[in-house]
Amino acid sequence: MEQPERPTSTPSPPPPPQLFSRAAVAASCVGFVLIGALQALYGPSIPALRDTYGLSPSAAGLGLSAHFIGGVTGVLVFDRLFGRIGNRRLLGWSYLLMAGGAAGFALAPTWPLALGLALLAGLGFGGIDYGLNQLFAVGFGHRSAAMLNILNAHFGIGAVLGPALIGLVGAANYPAVFLGFAALTLPLLLCLAGVRDEAPPRGGDAETGAGTSAGGHTSGARRRARARSLTTILGAFVVLYVLHVAIESGVGGWEPTHLETIGYGASTAASATSAFWLMMTVGRFLAAPLALRWSAPAIIAVSCAGMTGCLLLAAIPAAAPYAYAGAGLFIAPIFPTGLPWLLRAAPHAHRAGALVMAASMVGGVTAPPALGKAIELADVRAVPLILCAVSAVCLITTGWLIRAASPSVLPTPPASDQAAPGTRSDETAPAAPSDETAPATRDQQGRPRR
Repeated sequence: MEQPERPTSTPSPPPPPQLFSRAAVAASCVGFVLIGALQALYGPSIPALRDTYGLSPSAAGLGLSAHFIGGVTGVLVFDRLFGRIGNRRLLGWSYLLMAGGAAGFALAPTWPLALGLALLAGLGFGGIDYGLNQLFAVGFGHRSAAMLNILNAHFGIGAVLGPALIGLVGAANYPAVFLGFAALTLPLLLCLAGVRDEAPPRGGDAETGAGTSAGGHTSGARRRARARSLTTILGAFVVLYVLHVAIESGVGGWEPTHLETIGYGASTAASATSAFWLMMTVGRFLAAPLALRWSAPAIIAVSCAGMTGCLLLAAIPAAAPYAYAGAGLFIAPIFPTGLPWLLRAAPHAHRAGALVMAASMVGGVTAPPALGKAIELADVRAVPLILCAVSAVCLITTGWLIRAASPSVLPTPPASDQAAPGTRSDETAPAAPSDETAPATRDQQGRPRR
């Protein structure tokens, strides 16, 4: 009697269900074009807002501030809801809030009401920004960093198209532009059927009660050491995100003034600033294939080093416009590439992504006034050197993170933590090898491949 052949190797587990269909990926990229455009529409609309509501320049600028306050709130609120409601509902409500807020802002009869509706639009903006970044960071495996770069590159496309459209139709017609972008948001709701509704598992959710078996004192000490280590790592990521966004907004806000001060014409300065934003968008598209070959720490280290060098070079008048463009190219991959690295380095800090995204938004609001104060104490000509110093801190922080977030440095969780139910297999240490094939199994089940 013929016996069936024995399998020569253990079959690998089936891949997890995809979070996005192709149509949903395309719709997500369109969504990022829209949120990039919405954020960039407030500034060019300020002259018309002043005429419509009789505002001072500072009062008209409150529209963008309200948008950012709503964005930070949206990130934190939707993080609390993440995993409690389905992904489709989270993204659907975010799109509706943004569309409703943008349309209401365009039609508001009074300025206080317009500010409230800008905050509402920002709430939806924050939910889209957080929700899609979070899902892309865990939804594509080793391709997550590449997909995040592509997703965030579309934000840059919107940030370029929004002001260009206002310039084309005139600031007085800003209500029509806001209404148009609100209308374009609604068809994206139809593509949410291609998003997997179940939230992906996040580290830390099943930690409670772990480590209470024999050897509890040792287990508790390890957990405390691990908590201290992860808290420090999370703090370093917050520093990296706040400072690199501060550089981004600092260059965007002060590059024209600096270039005009050192002798360039207003049109040249404006074109050079547009080139900076354009290179940020191009840089993210270029970083996508690199993220498939190089690790996130390596990409961010090179980005910070290149950014620091370009800002130092911008202190030379003849090279300044080109150096600023180079800084935009190097700064581009930091935000999207850092998110998967953060989730690997701090798997048990399951609100880490929300914290750094909210911190980056706060940094974008608070950095320009702080930089302005530093320039008052120095001189406009010192803008690139001040930004270079901030970039050097980013580089130092990245170097520290590469060492501190190494798996060999992080405290090893106790055995009971490793077996905790609900913990992802790529966050646990593998079992001791039992035969000569174990090392290969460890490669597949241990630390994520980069």
